[in-house]
Amino acid sequence: MTPCVLVFAGLDPGGGAGLAADILAIAAQGAHALPVATALTCQDNNRVFEAHPVDAGLVARQAAPLVAAFDIRAVKLGIPGNAANAAAIAAIIRDLRARQPALPVVLDPVLASGHGDALGPGSAMAALSDLLTLATIVLPNLPERAALDMPGTRQMLVTGGHAPGDTVINRWLQDGQALREWRWPRLPDTYHGSGCTLAAALAARLALGESMAIALGHAQAYTHATLAQSFAVAPGQRIPRRLPQPH
Repeated sequence: MTPCVLVFAGLDPGGGAGLAADILAIAAQGAHALPVATALTCQDNNRVFEAHPVDAGLVARQAAPLVAAFDIRAVKLGIPGNAANAAAIAAIIRDLRARQPALPVVLDPVLASGHGDALGPGSAMAALSDLLTLATIVLPNLPERAALDMPGTRQMLVTGGHAPGDTVINRWLQDGQALREWRWPRLPDTYHGSGCTLAAALAARLALGESMAIALGHAQAYTHATLAQSFAVAPGQRIPRRLPQPH
């Protein structure tokens, strides 16, 4: 059976980020995405103009038949949309964990768009608080890491794209202690949906049964390749080319 990844994220009509990115990145690893929409957005490849959360009851009802029918091997979390949706998602994860205590949950803690646009009403930090306690690993960039209040024992991959220099350094941490780092040559452009791509690929790799260390290496290598082969659909941020990569 093909491993399934339950995905909670927003819909990007431009096809660059959110659910569209997650579906392609997960498929490229050889897993299958089960996409649950948490928010509807109005955006292009550069800006988010509106973001409207889906009703929390509808989020739960989207997920219910998936949880009942499929063998879910990992969960990937993008924007919840609001605190009510986060609470609904947290309840679903707790239900899954009652049957699968080791179920990996990968959280991309998006606090705003790359341009700083809001991705839902209210405090993005408050909406994430329930989910942070449930995540197996959180993938913040440097500004997100500075803003996050990380509860308890938590693994993180802190991505270093916002730091200066010709090399991007991504650091894997647990309890604030460095476990490993990866170095990638900085690419010349800016990209729409790179964080979604990385988190979704990692969730898929964990769903395939890889250890965290191996999955992190594979997900980063895949994401770097999608950025190196990115394409333009309009001026501004480029779209990662989320095709299967040769091994």
